[in-house]
Amino acid sequence: MLEVRKLCKSFGGLQVTRNVSFVLEPGERRVILGPNGAGKTTLFNQLVGTLTPSSGDILVQGRSVMGLSVSARAREGLSRSYQKNNLFEDLSVRENLMLAAAAGQGKARSIWRDSFRDAEVRETVREVAQQVALTDMLDMPVRSASYGSRRQLEVGLALATRPRILLMDEPTSGVGPTMIESFHRLLHSLPRELTVLIIEHDMDLAFDVADRITVLNFGEVVFEGTPDETRGNKVVRDIYLGDWQANA
Repeated sequence: MLEVRKLCKSFGGLQVTRNVSFVLEPGERRVILGPNGAGKTTLFNQLVGTLTPSSGDILVQGRSVMGLSVSARAREGLSRSYQKNNLFEDLSVRENLMLAAAAGQGKARSIWRDSFRDAEVRETVREVAQQVALTDMLDMPVRSASYGSRRQLEVGLALATRPRILLMDEPTSGVGPTMIESFHRLLHSLPRELTVLIIEHDMDLAFDVADRITVLNFGEVVFEGTPDETRGNKVVRDIYLGDWQANA
């Protein structure tokens, strides 16, 4: 479904990703772990097209997307939720979701004229709002929503484009325990035909949802395996998981 081949990115003399390679199978849940500065978000930026790799290749369903823009990659089924909120503050939750749904269905050019009345767009909004537990907040202005609800909406915007591959950049960043539990339920509720790649700092969430885990350190893949294999790997414990293991 998604194949990354020897992806490298340098900023001047600083190499941030180094020959990163992995393969996501259809329906897989993969978590990317690594300490701060490991290159995780830079990797995501390359996958979605906001950064151009220095070398390497990215394939979606066997086709290279290296020459494609962010919007073109989205049309190929690659969608992303961000670590920081990217929302239209003055619009309602419903309108934000409608914008994403209309864009995902190729109806963005006539959004304000008739897309909000489109039955397919409205049904997508209804389904996604239910998935991310925002049904009761659809008519609330985004500026009035709590931080946790905004995080849910960010995921909803990505889902509203009906992706085949969903990239999630620290979806639980800055939220409390109750909201983290909500994200556990959300991730488990996603259909298995959706392939999911997650950057996550919450170890319990990572081990709960992942089929496989890839660990980055200084821009390199230093380990890949199942959650059980990750827990038992000395290299991973030494560079990243020691504190979590000690408190588990």
